[in-house]
Amino acid sequence: MKILKFGGSSVAQAEAIAKTQQIVSVSGSPLVVVVSALGGVTDLLLEAATLAAAQDDSFRSRLQQVETRHLEAIRQLIAPAGQAGVIGKVKGDLNTLETLLEGAFLIGETTPKLLDKIVSYGELLSSFIIASYYQSKGMPASFRDSRELIRTDTRFGNARVIREETARLVREGLRDGSPIVVLPGFIAATPAGDTTTLGRGGSDYTAALYAAALDAQELQIWTDVSGMYTANPKWVRQARPIPAISYEEAMELSHFGAKVLYPPTIQPALEAGIPIRIKNTFEPEQEGTLIHAGGNTEGRTVRGISHVPDIGLLSLEGPGMIGITGISKRFFETLSEEGISIIFITQASSEHSICVGIAAGGLDRAAAAVNAAFAYEIEKKQIKPVQCESGLSIIALVGDQMKEHQGLSGKMFSALGKNNVNIRAIAQGASERNISAVIGSADVKKALNTLHEAFFEEQVKQLNLFVMGVGNVGSRLLAQIHRQQKVLKKELRLQLRVVGISNSRQMAFQESGIDLGNWHETLEKGKPASLQGFFETVRQLNLRNAIFVDNTASPEVSEQYGHYLHSSISVVTCNKIACSAGYETYAGLKQLARDYAAPFLFETNVGAGLPVIDTLKNLILSGDRVRKIRAVLSGSLNFVFNTFDGQVPFHEVVRLAGEAGYTEPDPRIDLSGVDVMRKILILARESGYRLEMDDIENRSFLPVSAGNTGSVAEFMTALEQESRHFGELFKQAETRGCRLRYVAEFDQGRASVGLEEIPQGHDFYNLKGSDNIVLFYTERYPEQPLIIKGAGAGAEVTASGLFADIIRIGNF
Repeated sequence: MKILKFGGSSVAQAEAIAKTQQIVSVSGSPLVVVVSALGGVTDLLLEAATLAAAQDDSFRSRLQQVETRHLEAIRQLIAPAGQAGVIGKVKGDLNTLETLLEGAFLIGETTPKLLDKIVSYGELLSSFIIASYYQSKGMPASFRDSRELIRTDTRFGNARVIREETARLVREGLRDGSPIVVLPGFIAATPAGDTTTLGRGGSDYTAALYAAALDAQELQIWTDVSGMYTANPKWVRQARPIPAISYEEAMELSHFGAKVLYPPTIQPALEAGIPIRIKNTFEPEQEGTLIHAGGNTEGRTVRGISHVPDIGLLSLEGPGMIGITGISKRFFETLSEEGISIIFITQASSEHSICVGIAAGGLDRAAAAVNAAFAYEIEKKQIKPVQCESGLSIIALVGDQMKEHQGLSGKMFSALGKNNVNIRAIAQGASERNISAVIGSADVKKALNTLHEAFFEEQVKQLNLFVMGVGNVGSRLLAQIHRQQKVLKKELRLQLRVVGISNSRQMAFQESGIDLGNWHETLEKGKPASLQGFFETVRQLNLRNAIFVDNTASPEVSEQYGHYLHSSISVVTCNKIACSAGYETYAGLKQLARDYAAPFLFETNVGAGLPVIDTLKNLILSGDRVRKIRAVLSGSLNFVFNTFDGQVPFHEVVRLAGEAGYTEPDPRIDLSGVDVMRKILILARESGYRLEMDDIENRSFLPVSAGNTGSVAEFMTALEQESRHFGELFKQAETRGCRLRYVAEFDQGRASVGLEEIPQGHDFYNLKGSDNIVLFYTERYPEQPLIIKGAGAGAEVTASGLFADIIRIGNF
């Protein structure tokens, strides 16, 4: 049997409740499903009760909101034919709730007993609706009221559970129930049948009680985060889920502010030895965190960093405390009698002072009580009046194995000191499972990030590169990496090692890293090249942070990307063939990258080293939508038409462009417009559109004779023979005061490429050399486009773009 508990965020809306049904449907049986109130409903009920007690008639609006939330959920979840009975039951409960609130309104007050009855309806309504929804989906589910099964004392608002009686009732009540039983969390009842609550967050405790009584296989807590994290991810961006943790570590983290668990939850499960798994309702495929007796399986000393906000320090000190027995006893008894919980304790070995941390809201009350208790000693100057400090928080390192490692405290306080975080008090338990410090609340974020960096983040991240293609672009990339290795290690804490290189003839590998000052010789001594052999060697080496870098224009190499991504090896490429192939190929590679957490980056597919694709991605991810793109995307063609002046023959300009490295080895790819078609296709796809190469209109400027050639030599001959054709194109544009530009356009799902005459004053008119320019017209930039402009061709800038993608992966 498994116990599944869904918190308020997991049942806040109909869509979320539907996700719980999907989770429950694949969790097997038998199951006990414990649910909280719909997110925010408990607050509405408390507000309604407070307003009613103040005889404020606006309590009715809060009640109306409660009713609307639940009735909307029913209508969205359950088909009309099955709604009548559910709505009838819910309205009956809401009528009872209204009667309770009317009573509070009439007498002008609420009692703890009445308040428990009022707030219990949050869980009662949600659990009944969810059970009914499961039934409507054909699941063998039933509803049971936790008040029939869980017995408590009469401490209304935070009742204590009568464990033995509860265990007996649970075993008897659920022994022969339906395969799926849905129950409300948080609520219970006294032996006399009066409704009680287990304290805010008590739904977790409810689930743990059921798990212990039924000797469950596992208790699953479903929430809106993927487990317990090394730190609060809202404060520390680098925080990550903890795969496995011990019961004791989880209790410490819960005590010190980790809100995933309600602290008493763990105790019943710990006593029964039942594993607890924290899972994300909205990302159920994530592993989450397993809390069990085995605990730490990672070998880390520090498992998590947490904090408790809004702390006040209460300090009692004076010479009259030294050697006097009973001072501590009186101090703590006084706070206990005031109902003040102590979160943090530290005492000087000289017995001169005692310092405790409590919730800041109780600071004034605690100070008054302690001063009254020690009034005689204060009057005699034996003890000073209690000192109070507010605006503080507690930070804590937690880990079972901390006691076995020296220097952790020193590392913690040194890191904080270097970042100017002042420590007000320190405490460490004898078990050394946690080290706690009180600091100013303004320093919490800085402190958490400092400690996370010190204890969880590697100082230097190593990237292992496997480079395919060491020609014009590849050789320059290796040279750039060689020059920048020391800078990257110092500035970005990245260590780049080129482990494998290959050209079309030879390939070589060195696991310790190839000497980039002598890579030519290493490659010459390598073995015959093979795409499959290269991949198999990369996979067998199985190095962390492996990246395959493709500097070729080979279709065969691009066909290997899927194998690398499937093996969790990242891919960086300037080869446009994969991303401009059939849409299914493109989308499949992107999906593999997501599935296997292996980045697939191709910034240099468009604009060489210009941040075109990265900018586009950020626009889309931030919610913008592309309306139109106009661009000059071929540095090769721009170089050709900037250089072609009607004097030097066109074919000669094309030859010069090839020698300068601006065109592909086969210039037909550039001049036919195919290369530009690939680029606008990639931009359209990255904008979220499904487009194929055949969908793009190509208005070719080449004469038919040049378009039908079978080799590069024949193509160049045809260009020479058609010199007059190209000369006329130039003269016609010059006569109109225009310049020739090869323009790509994407507008409302349609794409085209072709030669255009660009008038003076246009953004494209003054492009120099091999410059590219892209104009993004989006919902945020509807009239004045976002413009990216710069060198868009050449081996050096293309290599720098590849280098930038490699660094991006290093920074992931």
